[in-house]
Amino acid sequence: MKHVDLSGLESRIGYDFQEKGLLLLAMTHSSYANEHKGKNSKNNERLEFLGDAVLEITVSDYLFHTYPSYDEGKMTKTRSSMVCEFTLASCAREIELGQYLRLSNGEDFTGGRERDSILSDAFEALIGAIYLDGGMEHASAFIHHHLLQDIGDKTLFYDAKTILQEMVQSSNNGALRYELIGETGPDHNKEFTVETYIGDKVYASGSGRTKKGAEQMAAYQTILMLKK
Repeated sequence: MKHVDLSGLESRIGYDFQEKGLLLLAMTHSSYANEHKGKNSKNNERLEFLGDAVLEITVSDYLFHTYPSYDEGKMTKTRSSMVCEFTLASCAREIELGQYLRLSNGEDFTGGRERDSILSDAFEALIGAIYLDGGMEHASAFIHHHLLQDIGDKTLFYDAKTILQEMVQSSNNGALRYELIGETGPDHNKEFTVETYIGDKVYASGSGRTKKGAEQMAAYQTILMLKK
């Protein structure tokens, strides 16, 4: 693999890799691997698969021991909010993961370093790499420090549409509706943009890989606006 200085990322996450190649692989998107076939076609998808499993058991263990009053349904719902694409992408932005990604020229040019799907996948791949390099203890410590914070805010996003509907119903400012204002990208990788209306007033917009995801993001942004 081509040498890339990832020491800045190691400083941000508070973990020094023994096997630097694992970290480099975690930062290698499939588009980069496809663009450099013949040199090294490996990408971070296998590490992402592993990281997803490590993430799920760590979050499950945390919820089980931290919230003894939660039943299975409540723990499942809370875990879903903690490991959704938006949450993981937000955590990735906090450590500026995007600047360390290896992307194809086309993916880079079209804003791949800020795309939620790419960032969340890379965050999971990073967890997988830490697990392979340092074991469960270090992977768990990373997850606890960079993800298992501010559960209330993360749950807020997951429940955003329900919470916003309740806020609107109690305000008597008009009905809530979502309007699709745009969609971009090929059929296999579309991005939808939606705006929220309360009555006749536009409040916020949100984007996502599905219309439902875009509505959820728009609802979350609207809640933040209303709370201000």
